[in-house]
Amino acid sequence: MSISVHIQTILNGTITSLKSILPVPIEVKPPVVTSEPFEQEAMGVLIGIVGDLRGRVIIDGLPTTFSAIAEKMFGMAIDGEMLESFTGEFGNMIVGNLCTFVGQQNMTLDITPPTVMVGKTKLYGFQKAFSLPATIEGAGNITILLTIDDDE
Repeated sequence: MSISVHIQTILNGTITSLKSILPVPIEVKPPVVTSEPFEQEAMGVLIGIVGDLRGRVIIDGLPTTFSAIAEKMFGMAIDGEMLESFTGEFGNMIVGNLCTFVGQQNMTLDITPPTVMVGKTKLYGFQKAFSLPATIEGAGNITILLTIDDDE
């Protein structure tokens, strides 16, 4: 598979994963090519991907959005350390499902443990990135960033 097919497979898998995990309607806008730095708003989770493609998936949003997502999924709003823990697990659920999806497309990916980031952050160090904005009904907006490391 070419790198462009890998990227398209991962973007499609990310959308499929979001829609299968979240029990509410989601509007996903078309992906946009993004250059560095990526500026995280307030909270996010970073998960590395390795295998047929190397890079990172970053899910960025506001704490209120992640709390509302938790409430939609589990029936209760959370905050503080529980919210940070949930944000990491939410990333694991999305990217873990993504790995299952791409595996069905004859692509191999594995993931690293999640890194939760709190506060305004600028991320550098990627050659290519695709931003996938999404609106989750009743929760707010998130941005999923797929960064790609060039194979050398």
